[in-house]
Amino acid sequence: MAPTTAPAPSRGEEAGTRAALAASAATVDGGVLSDVELAAWLEERRRAQPQQVERVPFAELDGWRFQPETGDLRHASGRFFAVHGLRVRSDFGPVTAWEQPIIDQPEIGILGIAVRDFDGIPHLLMQAKSEPGNVNGMQVSPTVQATKSNYLRVHGGSPVRYLDCFRRPEPGSVVADVLQSEQGSWFLGKRNRNMIVRVGPEVEAGEDFAWLTLRQVNMLLRQDNVVNMDARTVLSCLPDWRPDATEPAASLHTDTEVRSWITRRRAEHDVCATPIGLAETRDWRRDPYTVSHVSGRHFSVVAVDVISGRREVAAWSQPLIEPHGMGTAALFVRRVDGVPHVLLRARAEAGFLSVVELGPTVQCTEENYTGLPPDAWPPYLDEVRERRGSALYDVVLSEEGGRFLNAQSHYMIIEVEDDLPLVSDEFRWVSTRQVDELLRYSHHLNVQARTLIAALRSL
Repeated sequence: MAPTTAPAPSRGEEAGTRAALAASAATVDGGVLSDVELAAWLEERRRAQPQQVERVPFAELDGWRFQPETGDLRHASGRFFAVHGLRVRSDFGPVTAWEQPIIDQPEIGILGIAVRDFDGIPHLLMQAKSEPGNVNGMQVSPTVQATKSNYLRVHGGSPVRYLDCFRRPEPGSVVADVLQSEQGSWFLGKRNRNMIVRVGPEVEAGEDFAWLTLRQVNMLLRQDNVVNMDARTVLSCLPDWRPDATEPAASLHTDTEVRSWITRRRAEHDVCATPIGLAETRDWRRDPYTVSHVSGRHFSVVAVDVISGRREVAAWSQPLIEPHGMGTAALFVRRVDGVPHVLLRARAEAGFLSVVELGPTVQCTEENYTGLPPDAWPPYLDEVRERRGSALYDVVLSEEGGRFLNAQSHYMIIEVEDDLPLVSDEFRWVSTRQVDELLRYSHHLNVQARTLIAALRSL
């Protein structure tokens, strides 16, 4: 009987992959597109993808209705996603119990990047894609970015290009294939299949696609609102190609100690999340245009009509979550005996399947802490504010534009001195080699941490 999964790469194959990626990250000349041509392509795609997004009352959503029994917001097909209520009890953070709307999207989508060699240099096939929630319309996305409803064409739209590269990859072509979560504060148990697959010369770049070197992708990661969230999470699943991040030098904690710490935090954190009807969600009110919290904080559920000439469907309507305030996601980095480490926090979020995933050093929306005492604010937030001027990386990036409206976060990487004290057992210094290993498996690093790891490798 044939094996159901591709065999794991040998040490030699893996070293070859890392060396090839390092060459792609260092290539200045010799790419399919020059940097000037890349900039022109991006501008051309922006002009070619006009998108109209209009706020509308819920009553005008096509195919979406509030259910009379529960108040949940659902599509008539029963597919795509739903918005219902969630009752949460948690020992993580300053608030121990609350209720909220949450997106329930049980389908597992595919986020995939195709990799092809040109003159021996790996190039990544990136897509220029408009999303209704993006602040600037078009952003750089993976080769394939599709929910199961999309690629099964529940909406009746056109086929997803390059999908077969990921649904039926050639033997030995898979570089990475792992289920990863999305925002645990806004999604209930949401996962996507993050894939990187090698392809051959038969795969050519279509009109909205371009072959980019890893250096060019890293260059775009250092610009505001250019590389979308789905591309960033897949990029983090690439093997770390940097020599000092993969050397078998001693880490501050052994691999077994890191795994034991994660398991202990999952076993000891108490999070109980119970789905409830949206209509019975306490402290949230519904008017013709929004479902919002009585305090005016957190986020709202809103409705939009979308017209887009470059999507599988030319026009549709849908709900979106609109955050109230800019997010902050900051990662502290340091060297321990010359070995690079990052400071991660074991975060318990209501929507996580595994209770706890590792997040950045600081992850919050500061506006949500208005009115709370200073000791209830996230640890290290003051240090982030003080050190931001010397950040190695400080870029505003959009969150998932297919479900969130104008959701942006300040992503920062800040180098700190050796004597920064740990404030609790929720934090650990983890070497970048250990992070690379954790990213081979599901539900270890959350989507904000994965963005920052992709950004760290771009520096």
